[in-house]
Amino acid sequence: MFQQVLPMQSTTDKPAVASGTITLGGDLTVNRMGYGAMRITGEGIWGPPKDRDEALRVLKRCLDLGINFIDTADSYGPFVSEELIAEALHPYANDLVIGTKGALLRTGPNQWPVDGSRKHLEEALNGSLKRLKLEQIQLYQLHRFDDKVPSEEYLGFLKEAQQQGKIKHIGLSEVTVEQIKEAQQYFEVVSVQNMYSFGQQKWNDVLAYCEDQNIAFIPWYPLGGGDLGNAAAIKRVAERHNATEHQIALAWLLAASPMMLLIPGTSSVKHLEENTAAAEIKLTDDDLQDMPLPAGA
Repeated sequence: MFQQVLPMQSTTDKPAVASGTITLGGDLTVNRMGYGAMRITGEGIWGPPKDRDEALRVLKRCLDLGINFIDTADSYGPFVSEELIAEALHPYANDLVIGTKGALLRTGPNQWPVDGSRKHLEEALNGSLKRLKLEQIQLYQLHRFDDKVPSEEYLGFLKEAQQQGKIKHIGLSEVTVEQIKEAQQYFEVVSVQNMYSFGQQKWNDVLAYCEDQNIAFIPWYPLGGGDLGNAAAIKRVAERHNATEHQIALAWLLAASPMMLLIPGTSSVKHLEENTAAAEIKLTDDDLQDMPLPAGA
């Protein structure tokens, strides 16, 4: 008989605090359980959400749960995610850090062409500042390197925008170690956002480099790419903790490295609460035999 697995519930008012903290660029300290605001848009990350009121409730509930890092991008919607963040949360709490990204175009649902040209990045950055109602973006991440544009064009632009005060700190997304090193010739890289999970660890070399360089590692798609063996391991650990497999996947990421900054996304308050409760799960030695940590962790 099928038995539904209920999510582990938080035992505190602000479960995100249990994730510990990480400091970006030496001066922005946030809890390591953050929120990714991609899913508060329409299907295919295109257009407005089906339930706009619930999307606003999700954003406000983040602060109640102790989440003080929100990740977004101008391409989410496009523009929708940033606009909803400002509507729900502006004026912002003093400890809230909002990170956004630029360098992707939107030509339709689930379509993400890259444009790293100076012209596009300047428009994207100025648009994000206006939509988020900010004079300075605390964390601005290059969404992708663009192989159609000389890298000095977009890396140089980000350096200039930082010098002008439009950006406080700069991060990168979906990059190799070599690309991080190239960017470091222009500015301090404080975060790297790559696809990563227990079942998909192809970026372990990037994670190790981030640990060595004190760079926050922001994993996206935390359940992605796992084979049946990985799924079975997660299921065994979830049963021990009376938690969902998604919660265990998040708990494993927090255990995998002190440089992990999680951004699980959802358009539901209920799921937001379930995700954040994962910060209170402490994996045991038995758990880590089933779900080994990355080498060197």
